[in-house]
Amino acid sequence: MTRADRMFPADRITLREVGLRDGLQLVRQFPDTRAKQEWLQREYDAGVRYFELGSFLPAQRFPQFADVRDLIEAAGQLPGLRGAALVLNERGAVDALQTPIDELVFVLSATESHSQANTRRTRQAAVDLLRRIVQMRDDGGGAEGPLVTAGIAMAFGCSLEGSVDPDEVLRLVDACAEAGADVIALADTVGYAVPRAVATLVSQTRRRIGAIPVGLHLHDTRGMAIANATVALDEGVRLLDGSLGGLGGCPFAPGATGNIVFEDLVFLCENQGFNTGIDMEKLIQVREVVARSMPDEPLSGALAKAGLPRIGSQVAV
Repeated sequence: MTRADRMFPADRITLREVGLRDGLQLVRQFPDTRAKQEWLQREYDAGVRYFELGSFLPAQRFPQFADVRDLIEAAGQLPGLRGAALVLNERGAVDALQTPIDELVFVLSATESHSQANTRRTRQAAVDLLRRIVQMRDDGGGAEGPLVTAGIAMAFGCSLEGSVDPDEVLRLVDACAEAGADVIALADTVGYAVPRAVATLVSQTRRRIGAIPVGLHLHDTRGMAIANATVALDEGVRLLDGSLGGLGGCPFAPGATGNIVFEDLVFLCENQGFNTGIDMEKLIQVREVVARSMPDEPLSGALAKAGLPRIGSQVAV
């Protein structure tokens, strides 16, 4: 059994809250470190155990992530919590590997245009860098080092190039697997995905990479995220991302908007028969921290607006 298998068992659902990373990429204001720690603590108290904690990027350009090491340290004080961090280059990987982070997330692009816009490198150069990061991890800690996840952005469509050939995505999937990625995640970066496309690409990806876990990172730009998540669950995906209040979006992808709402995703999974271990009432209350620290940022979410259903008092119609 690989370490990825232990972290992401195929018979259980694993939900990653990415609000502290993806959720803060496009905001005009962001929480200070104390508010982030409260956000982390209160979601942990609600039962969330898997977080993306930030990005290893230049603090001058991305001040919202300057305290990523503080968040990793705070996460280390919470038993059972698993933390991930984004790395986009070799320097970021070196810095991340000097911390006790559980997982490095390296993003590649399904299209050349977004790859250049996001990281100023070709897709092949990105695969080569992924291979070097895996080797750096192995040289430093091997089996005891963090997982390396390859996240494939624009996997279902690109706001720079339009349609994306699924065969191109699958070739990139193969390349990431060959480069040594422990997990491969498909990202609907700008919300182009529809259920049929998700079902097809997920099933083809799972057939190609066998035991490597497949994750799904959905954005709700066109209101399809919950439908897409439902199909992904039916296709066997057991690792999904979401963001508290639906915050998020890629700064280098025109038209990008927020992620699938984490609270609504938890509700979906629970009602599809998966035990998430998350208290939904407590989770909804964490929105108070975000609203207080980012009062000008709108929060999405059907569950927070409508409330939990009173199942026992419902009348069949």
